[in-house]
Amino acid sequence: MEAKLAGRVKSLTPSTTLAITAKAKELKAAGHDVIGLGAGEPDFNTPQHIIDAAVRSMNEGHTKYTPSAGLPALKAEIAKKFKSDQGIDYDVSEIMVATGAKHALYTLFQVLLDDGDEVIIPTPYWVSYPEQVKLAGGVPVYVEGYESNQFKITPEQLAAAITDKTKAVIINSPSNPTGMIYTKEELSALGELCLSKDVLIVSDEIYEKLIYDGNKHISIAQISPALKEQTIIINGVSKSHSMTGWRIGYAAGNKEIINAMTNLASHSTSNPTTTAQYGAIAAYSGPQDDVEMMRKAFEERLNTIYDQLVQIPGITCIKPQGAFYLFPNAQKAAELTGFNHVDEFSAALLEEAKVAVVPGSGFGAPENIRLSYATSLDLLEQAVSRIKEFVEKNSK
Repeated sequence: MEAKLAGRVKSLTPSTTLAITAKAKELKAAGHDVIGLGAGEPDFNTPQHIIDAAVRSMNEGHTKYTPSAGLPALKAEIAKKFKSDQGIDYDVSEIMVATGAKHALYTLFQVLLDDGDEVIIPTPYWVSYPEQVKLAGGVPVYVEGYESNQFKITPEQLAAAITDKTKAVIINSPSNPTGMIYTKEELSALGELCLSKDVLIVSDEIYEKLIYDGNKHISIAQISPALKEQTIIINGVSKSHSMTGWRIGYAAGNKEIINAMTNLASHSTSNPTTTAQYGAIAAYSGPQDDVEMMRKAFEERLNTIYDQLVQIPGITCIKPQGAFYLFPNAQKAAELTGFNHVDEFSAALLEEAKVAVVPGSGFGAPENIRLSYATSLDLLEQAVSRIKEFVEKNSK
């Protein structure tokens, strides 16, 4: 029998990052020495005090449903975090805890968009943004963040993309996949335009704790009360506290939007996993030493591997300011090795050099590749050495 799938899912593109990771694991299982640089998660285990708190919560009987928007105690800790980190005041009624930041985004678009509504997505973009917009009946409108401008869009570009159908714009800073950070001045200029055009700002700040070389994360919501009202912040504990599998994210902003998201979640997930919520409470209320330890480790890897990467013929790369990805332009390297497209170059790297990178086409940047440095420095150096050897060996 032929499956009669809904039209809305037939156009979905599978996650490029998950597909690459799965292929790398398949080759490893077959006995190949594969180095995977596709991971979008820290390689550290969740800090022990968080694990202990989760186990304790189960032993104390906290294994039942919670409110759909999350435990009041967790929302209170999130509110404290906003106050201490960004100086923003959020009431717990303006916060909704979700089953990961991805679920928070998905739920947001479901309650925000009607058929034909447009969402402006700067490129390069995280792979799930356009798919989630399409699933909600919306239309992704892409605005290219040029490499010459650190992959960031300008107010002029944003103004040109806004139409009477524009509902929202996504700002991801620090960015996945580029690692770039918008400055306060850049955010102010984009924000003032959104205010004047009544365009909602979706600020994805999941990598806010992973900042390097003296750079600083600014939330667009902290710039002014008006921008706070115009912004929905998306965040979570996945990257900052190495809790990707725990699936705890959250949204903060306009109470009416948050309430609609909560109502929808009550009919889809009931509530975020109870045990994981207690772990997240410990993540925010407990010591932050492990967060800084991980940040320093990523910074060391970045500063070591970046200099080696840019020595590869045909590879150019803007040095990331945050997150844990390098996003080099590999088009010339592809051409040097006889490939017209970076996708083909990436496939050959995996098959021949046994290095798994993610083609930039999945992020709307077909000349680039994404390399995660969320793995050991030794493996990173081996991987870059293999890529260099592959390019030099196959150069025409």
